[in-house]
Amino acid sequence: MDIERLTLEEWDSALPNSGFEVFHDPDALAVLDNHVDSELRLYGAFKGQQAVGLLPVFVDEKAVGRTVFSPPVSLGVPRLGPLINPNSPKRRKWERINSELAEGVIDDLEIEKRSTLFRMTCPVGYTDPRPYGWNEFSIEPKFTYVVDLEGCTDLEDAMSGFSKSLRNEMRRYDDLDLTIETEGIDSALRIYDDVVEQYEEYDDTAPMSRLFLRDLLSGLDDDRWRVYVARTPDGEYKSGIITLFSNDLAYYWQGGVIASYKNVSVNNLLHGVILNDLVTDPELESVTGYDLVGANTERLCEYKGKFNGELRPYYVVESEGLEMTLAKSAYQKVSGSLK
Repeated sequence: MDIERLTLEEWDSALPNSGFEVFHDPDALAVLDNHVDSELRLYGAFKGQQAVGLLPVFVDEKAVGRTVFSPPVSLGVPRLGPLINPNSPKRRKWERINSELAEGVIDDLEIEKRSTLFRMTCPVGYTDPRPYGWNEFSIEPKFTYVVDLEGCTDLEDAMSGFSKSLRNEMRRYDDLDLTIETEGIDSALRIYDDVVEQYEEYDDTAPMSRLFLRDLLSGLDDDRWRVYVARTPDGEYKSGIITLFSNDLAYYWQGGVIASYKNVSVNNLLHGVILNDLVTDPELESVTGYDLVGANTERLCEYKGKFNGELRPYYVVESEGLEMTLAKSAYQKVSGSLK
């Protein structure tokens, strides 16, 4: 098996038809590359002419040492990491590709060295981070909720497992004079203002810049994102959600700040319209799950749990040891905190 460095064009050709996250899209990677002071390196594992494994990383050389991240920090990218796409259903084939890709990237980047800080948040569906553990990296499980939409033909199907209160509120949409429609980048930036305010309430900073958000939506194809906005009859903005799409998943990415209209949660109504589109719009036919993007913050899980989504694990792989603790502290001072 050969491990090769790829261009974005080669990455695009090698990307499988399913099983990847939205930020594995080459257009998304190009925008990330433009917004970080790091070198994007794209690795591919090949068996003959077929790409059977892929891994994008961002490499940054600093006076305090080298950092290797996938995804880069402070841009609101929930997950990136490796993709394994064997041409055989046998488990041992998957494990061999996974192990050789990990070893190849570790060797090429020398990320086992004490002066290198490595952090990788793997995609949902990547179930075996053991090769990194065998190379003395720490492995921590994280979780997200994914609402299963397989076989759903209407909103009632999608809501079948939701809490009673959530179902009742979503059903109120047709009785209200509130409109929820998809809008453009200007409205996404209005939603961004909500996000900034929400983070400030918790003495935190927004996970991305306004410029990055604009460039990301401008750079992605139209079928990779939608901006859902709720407005009153006179056009007053109430709330909105920025939704991203891979071939398999829709992502509740940004927005959904608490707002009400005639004693009904606007956030619930927004999710209801999004879900209705996911199960009825032919353009979204390949999407079989709604990723609520995180189940790791206790105060948010009480709400997200009402959707009865499947709790899906993913893994954070990171350098460990005293040297890495010191390197991380130094990097935080130079480049901001690691989330």
